[in-house]
Amino acid sequence: MTQTKKNQQPQPAAQPKPGSAFAYAPAPESRSVVDIAPSYGLFIDGEFSDAADGRVFKTVSPSSEEVLSEVAQAGEADVDRAVRAARKAFASWSALPGSERAKYLFRIARIVQERSRELAVLESLDNGKPIRETRDADLPLVAAHFFYYAGWADKLAHAGFGPAPRPLGVAGQVIPWNFPLLMLAWKIAPALATGNTVVLKPAETTPLSALFFADICRQAGLPKGVVNILPGYGDAGAALVAHEGVDKVAFTGSTAVGKQIARTVAGGSKKLTLELGGKGANIVFDDAPIDQAVEGIVNGIFFNQGQVCCAGSRLLVQESVADEVLDALKRRLSTLRVGDPLDKNTDIGAINSAEQLARITALAEAGEAEGAERWSPACELPSAGYWFAPTLFTGVTQAHRVAREEIFGPVLSVLTFRTPAEAVEKANNTPYGLSAGIWTEKGSRILSVANQLRAGVVWANTFNKFDPTSPFGGYKESGFGREGGRHGLEAYLDV
Repeated sequence: MTQTKKNQQPQPAAQPKPGSAFAYAPAPESRSVVDIAPSYGLFIDGEFSDAADGRVFKTVSPSSEEVLSEVAQAGEADVDRAVRAARKAFASWSALPGSERAKYLFRIARIVQERSRELAVLESLDNGKPIRETRDADLPLVAAHFFYYAGWADKLAHAGFGPAPRPLGVAGQVIPWNFPLLMLAWKIAPALATGNTVVLKPAETTPLSALFFADICRQAGLPKGVVNILPGYGDAGAALVAHEGVDKVAFTGSTAVGKQIARTVAGGSKKLTLELGGKGANIVFDDAPIDQAVEGIVNGIFFNQGQVCCAGSRLLVQESVADEVLDALKRRLSTLRVGDPLDKNTDIGAINSAEQLARITALAEAGEAEGAERWSPACELPSAGYWFAPTLFTGVTQAHRVAREEIFGPVLSVLTFRTPAEAVEKANNTPYGLSAGIWTEKGSRILSVANQLRAGVVWANTFNKFDPTSPFGGYKESGFGREGGRHGLEAYLDV
């Protein structure tokens, strides 16, 4: 069943005042390209069905607090049914030649491309991120991951993991809400390419793109039981992780939950990969191209409202250029547009949930209480939905909570340094180890500093650049294991 929705009506073009900055007229993407049903079931063994206990929950658009749909809520009995379906499908799926599995993955990738506009609008509605990010970053990368791992499916013997690597069996995968469809692709694509079957639990605040992906699996003719989707809350994820029929657990999310999962699987035979939190350092040296660095800083922390595990949430600036960088950064932040995620001009969308907004607000208030200086550009936030203005803190020390804790929001902490050794020491002074950025004109400095940073990904004169051929993952409390590239195959193979 479907429900009719009102298309957004174009607003009159905003007229710039004499001498003011250029004004953008509203450019909303139409909601009519996506058809959201009033209710969805669990996707188990190739079919949608109600939860065993009949429980449901509502998924809400964070930009308007509008209820988008009602979704079945998986419980322990549903997890058991899905794992059994995946186990049954594993025998025939793993027996297929790699070239045959590749055909399904190629087909899924092409369907994702064909439906990319629909999926981009859906993701912006359910997640709150700007349409230009879902359209120009998320969806192209989703398709690219399926294309990439389709290419590996018949070449596993040449991946460097032995002449005859075998799939593990049933993969239990739990994904977060910040990149719902992209995290799904990161996990499902290598699992299927290597011959495993999947039970995936999407985040409770963003279940819709995973359910639309279930429809793509049916459209691609994927055999029943190979992919199963279980929307639900933490109890469903915990039941999936603990299920004795699961051979591999892959989790992306908070460090606290990752530790719980590690304790659950400890002492057993389940293979585990964890991609957890981060507090990435973005290091700007005195010879860096300032304008380019400012764009990288903005992309590093305000992309997806800062709700990125590898966000460059700590800016380390060499003292001699700190004032120049801050002045340029404040000018740039004053041009960012906060508002309707479906407007193609929007730079910063809505925070994903009321709970996440409360956490961001609390940590920002702690920064002020501890003596850091808070600054935000003048911007009018919408009256409905969950919003937080882009914010930066100066006068920050390494003792401040805003410099230590993952805020997961559009909040940047600025620290300074004098020497490269001090920059490295401050960058590594964190329990996390996921990402870092280096801005300098000297290639030798890039190589020297990058070699000393304890981070899984180090970007040079750029930030937040991803490619399916490149591995991604962290150290310390940012988790272990790698996703993406040839390395991403190993987590799903018995080597």
